[in-house]
Amino acid sequence: MPPAIQQPPVPPPFRGHDALRASLGRALDRDALPATVLIHGTPGCGKQSLALWLARARLCTGGADRPCDRCGSCRLALRLEHPDIHWYFPLPRPRRVHGPARLAEALEAARHERLAEFRRQPLRAEGSDEVKGIYLAAVVTLRHQAHKRPAMSDEQFFVVGDAEHLVPQEASPEAANALLKLLEEPPDGTRFILTSGKPGSLLDTVRSRALPIHLPPLPTKEVAGFLEEHCGADREAARSAAVLSQGSIGAALGHLDREGFHADQRSSALDLLRIATGGKRAEAFKAALKCGPAGARGLLDLLGALQLWIRDLGAAGLGQDQRVINADELPYLRDTAGRLKLTPERVARAVDHVERARMLALGNVNPQLFVGTLLLELEETLNKVV
Repeated sequence: MPPAIQQPPVPPPFRGHDALRASLGRALDRDALPATVLIHGTPGCGKQSLALWLARARLCTGGADRPCDRCGSCRLALRLEHPDIHWYFPLPRPRRVHGPARLAEALEAARHERLAEFRRQPLRAEGSDEVKGIYLAAVVTLRHQAHKRPAMSDEQFFVVGDAEHLVPQEASPEAANALLKLLEEPPDGTRFILTSGKPGSLLDTVRSRALPIHLPPLPTKEVAGFLEEHCGADREAARSAAVLSQGSIGAALGHLDREGFHADQRSSALDLLRIATGGKRAEAFKAALKCGPAGARGLLDLLGALQLWIRDLGAAGLGQDQRVINADELPYLRDTAGRLKLTPERVARAVDHVERARMLALGNVNPQLFVGTLLLELEETLNKVV
């Protein structure tokens, strides 16, 4: 945990998106919200927080203004202890665990350990280079729980965070079809909320069974205010982290630590951009070999940071300095864009190259192969003067 983040005694209130929450609240009051929804938006923008807020609002017993955050149901939900709100999210695969039953037990134990960490540290930075997934064994546990009756409420909620991390390679057709059937026709009193930063990575059959809800990024000013109010950050550090976060409180928490994971990913992504624009193919091969032959999903944050650097390069080349997020490297970005004589079309193609690499990473393709290919594609695209 970065030393700049001061943990509050209770989780801070959900921030922003007032109009959307009001609309969702009205839909809940009218019983107009379907049993399965998909909340999508940029990583760290609050999708899982909104999902938990939505579950809390539905199960609140405090009266008209829901969630009241005072009734017994709300207090349990705020402590992540409500027996009818089940939160699943990507986890590292437990080591030295064999057999479906033991794997399911180990994943469930790891999930409860992570929930305990969330209770101790409600303010936590988003992002990690761990290889994580939502494995078949976890889905089997979820399906078993979904067919039970709610413990204390009339309904129960299953929040599946970062659902693009569902691992299809391990799922048999029977299990996949059972999960899809569960989403299409949940048992009485059971609701599902999926969240995803990459909804296009989900199976079409999964997306078709859910009502999509887009959660936009927060304004920079609002993110900075949150960091000052709830994290004890000074104004300058809060504003810098908020700008780099692009409207994501989760990412902004990481950017408060200038020597932490987010800073390292940002620096490493800039190194990749320098390689791609440097014209030395040997450097591209060296960078690919450093990635190792496995652990592709651990590169997702790095690839996201690289996309941002490329967008900044394009903005600098067009003279749109106010749109550059990594403003501390503006001189380098201007010089490089001018030297390469970049066009918007080539920048867009370069961003698409990285997006395809992110899809390969989700599929756990050999990192050395797709990173090497990516750097060569970027070199050809960005250095090609037309």
